[in-house]
Amino acid sequence: MTIYFYKVNQPYGCFSNFSPHGIHIHGQFWPTVEHYYQAQKFVGTNDEPIITVIHGVKTPEEAASLGRDPLRKVRPDWEDVKLSVMRAAVLIKFLTHPDIQAILLETGDRLLVENSPTDYYWGCGKDQTGQNHLGKILMSVRQEILQRLTGSI
Repeated sequence: MTIYFYKVNQPYGCFSNFSPHGIHIHGQFWPTVEHYYQAQKFVGTNDEPIITVIHGVKTPEEAASLGRDPLRKVRPDWEDVKLSVMRAAVLIKFLTHPDIQAILLETGDRLLVENSPTDYYWGCGKDQTGQNHLGKILMSVRQEILQRLTGSI
């Protein structure tokens, strides 16, 4: 049975990058995975000062809005690194928070799908034809954590 997730206040909402589960990464605390991910778009660019602003906003919605500003130029390697940036942050999130790690592990080997009606890259999109990269990352993280726990790495 497929598990669909999307909004933070719905079942499996902790799988969302907007969930209030902070991460420590590269010596800094970020309030959500979304804050961290959006900020990483500007590392080494002329727009790098926006990283501090993204870090300081109160909500992941605000972080997403700043990170998606079409007037800002993302780093030239962004398309090459964005999946690994996201995976690293998601892994740390689930290693850091045992409560949601348990929820992730309880999904067993079920397919995880971000049920976003608008996102065809990270989610499945309105017509379920999207690439579901967030779901794939979560399933990969689930497998890695399981291997770590069973000592089978």
